[in-house]
Amino acid sequence: MANPMNDIIICSASMDNLEDLVKLSKMCFSIPWTKESLKQELLDTTFRKYLVAIKDNIVIGFIGVWIVLDEGHITNIAVHPEYRGIGIGDKLLNNLIYLCRNLEIKNITLEVRKSNIIAQNLYKKYGFLEQGIRKKYYANNNEDAIIMWKYNI
Repeated sequence: MANPMNDIIICSASMDNLEDLVKLSKMCFSIPWTKESLKQELLDTTFRKYLVAIKDNIVIGFIGVWIVLDEGHITNIAVHPEYRGIGIGDKLLNNLIYLCRNLEIKNITLEVRKSNIIAQNLYKKYGFLEQGIRKKYYANNNEDAIIMWKYNI
C-alpha cells in the first residue's frame, strides 16, 4: 500500500494560497482568522513565515510563525479534517523547525488549548515543554492556554 505522505509537498505559502487558508481556518478553528488577517500574514514575509501542505494542488494544511528577534512564535497550525491522523501536522511542524533553524531562531513558543491533547503531544514529540498557563485565553469559551517552549533549536 502506498504511503499517503509520499505525494504531499511542503512549501512556503504565497498569496495564491490565500483562499485555501481562509477555508481551512474556518474549518479548523472555532475562532477563524479573517481573510484580511491572513492576507497581512502572507504579505509580511520578513517577520512572518507560513508553510503549506499541498496534495493534488490543494492546500490541506498550513503552519505559521512570527519572528521576533531570535525567537519564533507559532501562530497556528491547521490540517483539513479529512487528512488528519496521517502525519501532516507532524510534517508541517518538522519543516517549520528546520526553517527556524535556518533563520537562526533560538527558541520557539506557542499557546495551545488545554483540551487539545493531540496537539500537545505533537509539540512534546518535538521537545516543546509546558512553561505556563494563560488563564481564559480563548475568547469563545474562556478556555485556558498552555504556553509551550522549545529551547535551543
